[in-house]
Formats: sequence, structure tokens, C-alpha cells
Amino acid sequence: MSDLATRILATVRQDVQSMHGYAIQPSAGLVKLDAMENPFRLPAELQCELGERLGRVAINRYPTSCVAEVIAALGTHIGLPAGCKLMLGNGSDELISLLALACDRPGNSILAPLPGFVMYEMSARLQGLPFVGVPLTADFELDAEAMLAAIEQHRPAITYLAYPNNPTANLWDDAAIARIVGAVAAQGSGLVVIDEAYQPFASRSWLPRLAQHPQLLVMRTLSKFGLAGVRLGYLVGAVALIDEIDKVRPPYNISALNAEATLFALEHADEYARQAVLLKAERARLQSALKATPGAQPFPSEANMILVRVPDAKRAFAGLKARGVLVKNVEGLHPLLANCLRLTVGTPEENTLLIDAMKESL
Repeated sequence: MSDLATRILATVRQDVQSMHGYAIQPSAGLVKLDAMENPFRLPAELQCELGERLGRVAINRYPTSCVAEVIAALGTHIGLPAGCKLMLGNGSDELISLLALACDRPGNSILAPLPGFVMYEMSARLQGLPFVGVPLTADFELDAEAMLAAIEQHRPAITYLAYPNNPTANLWDDAAIARIVGAVAAQGSGLVVIDEAYQPFASRSWLPRLAQHPQLLVMRTLSKFGLAGVRLGYLVGAVALIDEIDKVRPPYNISALNAEATLFALEHADEYARQAVLLKAERARLQSALKATPGAQPFPSEANMILVRVPDAKRAFAGLKARGVLVKNVEGLHPLLANCLRLTVGTPEENTLLIDAMKESL
């Protein structure tokens, strides 16, 4: 064993050495439909305007006033509920890590339905908190009774509910969510985080209900809005609660360039709204085409992705890739996802390529 290998073995946490890093697929030369990105770039005139604006940013200074401006602009954009406040994160990934850090008390745990977003469990384990996963039903709905039993048994500090869920793309029943929110309220401790990463494509939101539930937080990202490269997420909740969580946030976690790009995007929110409308129409077209494809079983979606079950996920994934289309094979994430692929909704041209490649691959 080399000196470096010995040093790593003796220095780095054993659980970290045993983990797998977050895998990102190489996508060069492929139609990239694997990461739920908005496929549209800004029109040329807005690209030029943004470039000139970013050129004027004082990158020699730490970001302070510009971040406050983003918080104010986002509050206006979402219609911040009375008595609530928002904090920013370097994507929602950082917010998930900060929540685990802020709630790391002896005996605490983090709970979420499975299959779900992998960062909930990863953040818990990296923080040394137990993670409790509760399987969804066979049709990817919340198992309310199992969730309530797990909450009663483990009394989690954080319960995550992705709305819509990743990778299943569906919106769960609001009555089931209300029972879970109520159960956490009744135990006198713990928070419920509604993760609305795909909100631009969903028909419902829990944001208007925040004022009724002081234990509730709503988390969103601008990645699906169309700013995946900017890396900006935000967490909304009661003022006193956000003030506590914000204490563990690094002081300059949002760059001045990212803040300025966000302000620019919010000033042109109508362009991104137009893109979302087109993507929802394309989602419906993809759903119809997949339903008409022998061997494909698409599931309902309120996100910019579609989960589809095929006879052989590995073969279909390889067939799509050979035809220049990259999707995500998610069958290894959980037994409920057997032979499932996750398809991002792309441009009309990309979706046509996807439909044709899927028919040929099956």
C-alpha cells in the first residue's frame, strides 16, 4: 500500500471511503435528456444584454447588497407569504446540507419516502444522522400509514416531501401530505420540508399554506426555472425558523455573478414562463407518444421529466445512447424502479429524436 493510500485510510472518515460519489454521465455529442435541465437558452439579444450587465459587476468585492436584492426580488416574484422569510443556497443541494447541519442534535434523524432525491439521505449520512426511508406504494404514491408509523417511531427532525417527486415526477395526494404535516406538528418537534424543485411545471404548491403551519418549510431551486448553471436555491419559512437555519450558512455562499444573473432572469420572468408553457405542452406530447409505443409504460408527470417502465432498462438505455440520446437509467436506485428510465422533456426537436429512438430501441 502506498504512503498516500495509508494516509487516506488513516485520515478520511471510513463511511466516506465506503460511499460512492454523485455520478454525472458524460454527455458530449449526445442529446442530453438525463438531468431535468431547461433545454432553452436565452434569445440572442438577451444574451448580449446579460453579458454586458455581468461585465459591470464588481467582482473585486464580496457579494453583499446584490444578495439582498435577490432576496427581495425573489420575495416579490413568489408572493412571499406574510410572516415568512427566505434564505438563499448554492442550489437546493447546499440548503439540504445546511438543514442537516442545523438540526444535528443527539437522537435526531431525517426521514423521506423512497425512491426519492438521493441528497436527502446523503446529507444525513455525511452529517452523521440516521436516515429513515419509507417506501412508496407500487404506483409511486405516498404510503400515508407507513409514513405516520415511521414518524411516530423515529420522531424525525426533518421529514422531506418532494412535490413533485424525483425521479417519479408525480404530485402526491394533498390529503396524505396534510396528515403527515399534522403528525409532525402533534409531536411537538421536527420540521417538514416540501421540496418544490419542479414548481414551474406543477399544478399545485404548498407555499400559500406556509403561514398555517409554522413547522413547514418550502424549498425551491431556479435550476428548473432555467438557471441550472447559476446554482441558486431558496428556502422559505417562518421568520424565526429561517433566522436560526441561516446562522449555519456560509457568509458569501452566493457569488455576485450568480446574484446578478438571477436578478436579470427575474426581470425577464416572462421569457422563462413562455419556456415552461412550451415544455408542459411537449411533456403532454411525449406522454401520448410513449403510451402509444408498445413496451413503454409512462407514469403521470407534473415535472419536466417522465418516468417510463420498459421491458429491459439496460437494453433500452443502451439503444437510446447508440442513437445519440442520453437519458437516465434509474432502475438501480430502488426496487420499485425496476426497468425504469427517467426522460427529461427537451425541445420539440429533441423530443422527436427521443420518441423515434425509443421506438427503435424497444
